[in-house]
Amino acid sequence: MKLRHTTMAVAAITALGLLAACGSSSSPKASSDGKPSTKPITISVVSLIPGSTKDAFKQFNNQVAEFHKVYPYITVKPVQYQWTGPTFAAKLAAGTLPTVFTVPFTDGKTLGENGEVADLTSQVKALPYGSKFNPAVIAEATDSKGKIFALPTAAYANALHYNRSLFTKAGLDPDKPPTTWEEVQADAKQITEKTGKPGYVEMSAADNSAGWILTTLTYALGGRIETGAGTSAKATLDNPQTTEALNMLKTMRWTDNSMGSNFNLGWSDINQAYAAGNIGMYVSGSDVYTNLVQADKLDPTIYGVTTLPLADSPDAGVLGGGTLAVVRPDASVDAKAAAMKWIDYYYEQPLINKEQAVRNAKTLSASKQPVGVPALPVFNQAQYDLANTWIKSYINVPTPQMTPFTKNIFSQKLIPEPEASTQSVYHALDTVVQAVLTNKNADIGQLLKTANSGAQDLISRGK
Repeated sequence: MKLRHTTMAVAAITALGLLAACGSSSSPKASSDGKPSTKPITISVVSLIPGSTKDAFKQFNNQVAEFHKVYPYITVKPVQYQWTGPTFAAKLAAGTLPTVFTVPFTDGKTLGENGEVADLTSQVKALPYGSKFNPAVIAEATDSKGKIFALPTAAYANALHYNRSLFTKAGLDPDKPPTTWEEVQADAKQITEKTGKPGYVEMSAADNSAGWILTTLTYALGGRIETGAGTSAKATLDNPQTTEALNMLKTMRWTDNSMGSNFNLGWSDINQAYAAGNIGMYVSGSDVYTNLVQADKLDPTIYGVTTLPLADSPDAGVLGGGTLAVVRPDASVDAKAAAMKWIDYYYEQPLINKEQAVRNAKTLSASKQPVGVPALPVFNQAQYDLANTWIKSYINVPTPQMTPFTKNIFSQKLIPEPEASTQSVYHALDTVVQAVLTNKNADIGQLLKTANSGAQDLISRGK
């Protein structure tokens, strides 16, 4: 889902109203042969989430300035942006998205199939690295007819983030985070008893994030919330593993009292609470550290991250996702060409070009922004590792505190988010999570049965 987180994941918009001249009568016209020109053009692009620090915006603007030096005929107007499920459709329908915007893997295929984003097939294939993407990643940017509608910019795996300071205060070893869900539950209870802070907190807002994280727990226990694809997919929300996950949350909430008292936390809310030192553990995308620093002023010394505990089952795995850069479908030839240059420069070159990787890392570091946050390869692990050697001297994140994740993630089974009606299915689970955390007598079986019926209806109608 994450475009958040991601990059969600993870996965609408709080874009502040800037639109590119793409598709408007004032846009420069293409040359007579239909090829893009180099006449002056303005495009709008997503920048950072609202509330990011001044230093974060400064570094983004520095990168815009560097881009303009390379392409002086392209003017880039940054738009503050945060993807969240409930408002994305409205912004899309209203046509108020920037020229270049980002979406989570989960939304990409639907947008591509519906023609709601531009066809970038020829542009992507013309790139020198166009055929070198990780096949599983580029598949998320390709529709059923083989058309490429996006460029993957980041990939992530959900992870368990924890507060090293609270671990220490609770008498736990912050260098030995939990490796089973039984240990998560026990550690959460101990943190609450020793520190008074919630030991484990779950995203629970009805903005699809509650369903996203519950699905993550289901995967980790070996279950799935749907099978098949498209409108013929079958909803399986009422599976044994989702029931097990909800019973675990119910015990932690009502018996252990280790989950606090706020059960309406979305992605941004839970990040703020964690950065403020008020959460012992929570699950989110592995790349959330950047947002914790940029938007929530995290103290890096408290940060810890580890891989999710997995059940002893061949079907157990880690929910993975990522972020796609897409272009408005009404972009003119010139605007689309300019958009592709921005996507290539800002998102892709730091992954495959040493000079650009170093320049990007230097710019980020100078603005005190995170460099070296754990991610998954958009291309392959060898390229990912190589790129990290290029920027080694600029890496400024607490890498030793991230070792429990980086040491183990490549040995874990990665499972993509459910394909059919993903956000609708997540939303069907939101109410289940909220009910379990707010009603001690919630009937988990009945809640899941009702949610499954509703999800199946939405899947069948392609909603």
